[in-house]
Amino acid sequence: MARRTDAHPDNIPGSFFVDRTCIDCGTCYQFAPETFGDGGDHAKVHTQPCDALARMRASMALVACPVGSIGTDDKADLAAAAQAFPHPLAEDVFFCGYTSEKSFGAWSYLIRRPAGNVLMDSPRAAEPLMKSLEALGGVAMLVLSHQDDVADHESYRKRFGCERVMHQADGFMGMERLVDGEASVALAEDLLLIPTPGHSAGSVCLLYRDFLFTGDHLWWNPDKRRLSASKAYNWHSWERQLDSLERLLAFDFTWVLPGHGSIHHAESPAAMRAELERALAILRRS
Repeated sequence: MARRTDAHPDNIPGSFFVDRTCIDCGTCYQFAPETFGDGGDHAKVHTQPCDALARMRASMALVACPVGSIGTDDKADLAAAAQAFPHPLAEDVFFCGYTSEKSFGAWSYLIRRPAGNVLMDSPRAAEPLMKSLEALGGVAMLVLSHQDDVADHESYRKRFGCERVMHQADGFMGMERLVDGEASVALAEDLLLIPTPGHSAGSVCLLYRDFLFTGDHLWWNPDKRRLSASKAYNWHSWERQLDSLERLLAFDFTWVLPGHGSIHHAESPAAMRAELERALAILRRS
């Protein structure tokens, strides 16, 4: 629980604050940028929420925080915020909130579909979220993008009996389905698993319609206004990651939904492909 006495001094005075336990995962300022911002090595409150919508978004960011670093003096919206996840992003795709310290606050997503709901990466095993997932039809499949973002996968398997899917190269035992090699794997008619080794040996992306769930392989950098990837936070092979990024040019998608980094939506697959080509040209020079 966040402590007012430990709040960072660069918070704007008011009800909401971020304290010194913040790990700077980015969740709060990606979800509620109208209230929270990047303070360098921590998040901060740059503007106190001034209307009901902004207060609710800030309260949801508090709930989503993986380490409980956000506090508020006005707790009126917290009960509703706890019930507000999964939060719809577009059509039948939802942000699960309740990020986990085990995955450094990585975002996980719910795909709601008649053939069975899919979780992309594991959120924190929070009871309010699990009850909401039950109300939405449960979880049939849990796709894990790589070894860093597995979080509480065992709890979701126990609760929902979901099939866990992961690449064998990341070495996790006990999964219901381990894929191998670099060929894409059709998990269902509308679900394509795309091995993208590089960030880790077994990193994968998931393509659902025009939504590409990328784990820590690719994201949008709002400061540079382009797609990006990290050479500094690469645990396997930067060259292989660049080659994997290039292979994504063969697929049509308009959404990039990462575990870390910002979401991006392009107006068309062609526009997204052009942005990926531009990013690749820059990253190959880095």
